[in-house]
Amino acid sequence: MKSPLAPIVGIAAIALAVTGCAGGSGSGSDTAKIEFQTNLGATDPILVVLTEITDAYEAENPGVDIELVPSTDTYEADIKVRLASGDVPDIWATHGWSLLRYSEFLEPLDAQPWAKDFNPALAPAMQNDDGEFFALPIDTDVAGIVYNASVLEAAGIDPASLEDWASFTDALATLDAAGVIPLSSSGKDSWFAGNIADFMASGGFTDDQLDGFLDGEFQNDGYADLLDDVAQWQAAGYFNPDYSSATMDDLGRSLAEGTTAFVMVQNYLVTTALGFNPDAELGYMPIPSDVGSPFLVGGEGRAFGVAKDSAHKEQALDYLAFLADPANLSQLASAVGGIPGLTNATSDLGMLQASYDQFVASGDYPLLPYFDRVYLPNGMWDTMVSTTDSVITGQGAVGSAVEQMAADFDSLFAQ
Repeated sequence: MKSPLAPIVGIAAIALAVTGCAGGSGSGSDTAKIEFQTNLGATDPILVVLTEITDAYEAENPGVDIELVPSTDTYEADIKVRLASGDVPDIWATHGWSLLRYSEFLEPLDAQPWAKDFNPALAPAMQNDDGEFFALPIDTDVAGIVYNASVLEAAGIDPASLEDWASFTDALATLDAAGVIPLSSSGKDSWFAGNIADFMASGGFTDDQLDGFLDGEFQNDGYADLLDDVAQWQAAGYFNPDYSSATMDDLGRSLAEGTTAFVMVQNYLVTTALGFNPDAELGYMPIPSDVGSPFLVGGEGRAFGVAKDSAHKEQALDYLAFLADPANLSQLASAVGGIPGLTNATSDLGMLQASYDQFVASGDYPLLPYFDRVYLPNGMWDTMVSTTDSVITGQGAVGSAVEQMAADFDSLFAQ
């Protein structure tokens, strides 16, 4: 005898199937397919670890399929377009902008079970006035000026003594006289040029000047002061001769081989350098300042947020909690030699442990946010890069560079 309930069961099954399709990001099944834009290169060591951890999560959660998408050269632009069009990834790397740029699209994470271990050093960069933060911090970005310790020691230079730009410039002269390239950067991998201005500016203005930026008034004189130092180094021939063609690998090799003394870049260059010479003695030092004390820059490093409107938000948050497990987060932070973003995780800082102990753990040097992220309107980075590049190459004067910065600042601030 045919059951009278059969048609009802059939309708219910169809309804469940339709429900599964609507919430499955096109999966057509009950599996939750989560798109994770990692912003990690295909050969990035942290992606290798992230893949292993993700495989373990999927083994424990067979109903979840996580697609780890490697980065592209247009990652930032791609994310902007997708957010604007409503085609939002379930999880994406926030590359330093979880609060200022992406928070309106992200789920607040301060109520997550792992939130109590959020590194308080990240609060100025990642937390709003209500105590909310919007990404799981894998590591804490702490940067200064990377140096070859053996080269400085041979030249009789103590990096801790370089507290202002005059003393730093004197050190460059000493190194030049010793036959070492004092300062290397790159016009090809152009963020290196932008870093120089950004690092210097982070601690290069008075509180009144910084308030002026926030009020929409570009500080021409102060910005000219820092570019004057760059122009002085260019005129003296302190930059690497291959500035225009050098790649990050070239800079890493030069630093590792001791032909370069200083590079203004985040600490990931040390990993690159040690690939060329594992025995190189490298470190990083606080950035000099003429208006205050030496400082470090940083804040949010690698961090991942969950889209607040994700169809699979519950699963995405559960996966993020899995990454936040101390053992997993320690693996991720160690993969890049970074300071963990959660206080209950640990990391082997390797070569950089001595610099961390001297300049970070001591608490003697303030950690300031990257200048462009706080005091410049969105869209200014490219101008900062191009104007600094023009001064380094000698193709542009400080005055014209400042005028271009001020013009773009006024235009973008008004938008």
